Amino acid sequence: MEISRRDALAGAAALAAAPMLAANDAKAAAPIVDKQAPSFYRYKVGDIEVTVVSDGRFTFPLEDSFILNARKDEINAALEKAFLPRDVFTIYFAPLVINTGGKLVVIDTGNGPVAKVNNKGSNGLLVENMVAAGFDPKAVDMVVISHFHTDHVNGLLAADGTPAFPNAEVLVPAAEWKFWMDDGEMSRAPAGRMQGLFKNNRNIFDAALKRKVTPYEWNKEVAPGLLAVETIGHTPGHTSYVLSSGSGKVFIQSDVTNNPNPFATHPGWHAFFDQDADMAEKTRRRIYDMVVAEKLLVQAFHYPFPGLAHLEKDGDGYRVVPMPWNPTI
Repeated sequence: MEISRRDALAGAAALAAAPMLAANDAKAAAPIVDKQAPSFYRYKVGDIEVTVVSDGRFTFPLEDSFILNARKDEINAALEKAFLPRDVFTIYFAPLVINTGGKLVVIDTGNGPVAKVNNKGSNGLLVENMVAAGFDPKAVDMVVISHFHTDHVNGLLAADGTPAFPNAEVLVPAAEWKFWMDDGEMSRAPAGRMQGLFKNNRNIFDAALKRKVTPYEWNKEVAPGLLAVETIGHTPGHTSYVLSSGSGKVFIQSDVTNNPNPFATHPGWHAFFDQDADMAEKTRRRIYDMVVAEKLLVQAFHYPFPGLAHLEKDGDGYRVVPMPWNPTI
């Protein structure tokens, strides 16, 4: 269709002659919502459906002791390069719900309802976001734990101290269980954070779960399609996973890194929460080199939500390329 110059001029004249719409015809009366929508994201690995469920995030002041072998100005420079604010650090939390077709499996449980209260709703959101995603915690068959830090195990308990997933078998890494349940290790734990972790884990696994757990070994399938992989250093029994179905495969890295900015871009930086920092670095480089070589998708607990990405080598570090949001499954 062609529009002549005469038609165009006539149209412009008509618009000029038309009365202006009243500015107040649209009232814009909708109230400010001031609340985020429930955060979950689904994708398929072969025939297995994965739902990433946000447990929220935690932002805290950046201290000199946060990264043991980097100065605060170096960390701030890395944060600014990633367009992140200086002098604060944010950690994200993303447990998984895996539907194998025959089993409903949760991997890690987030910070729990006590943290939700203490942190004013910024984390501890797993169960409510699971419910929003259509899951009943009572329907969960298995809970698979990667390691025994609070942001991975505290969600095992409901607000009243009873099991949050009452009908689920709880599976834990055998090496992790051996370390944290060893009375000798607990007696030798340094004061402060490590003693607190021992106390917290005993409260969860002794008082609440009565030690009713199933230890699992590395290099074995712990749930349909879910292979346990040794990735020690962060903790003595820290475990990651390869989820496979058909031709689909994704590497579930647990805490091989924390937030990729700066721990993927600077894999040699040692965070205070890595129990054996040298071993954690060796594991990080070994695993990420493997992921790059095999072009595996990575699902990361502490990446910005939903934490699904590709990796490529970039100098001494790695560049994270997030997968684009897919409106279909």
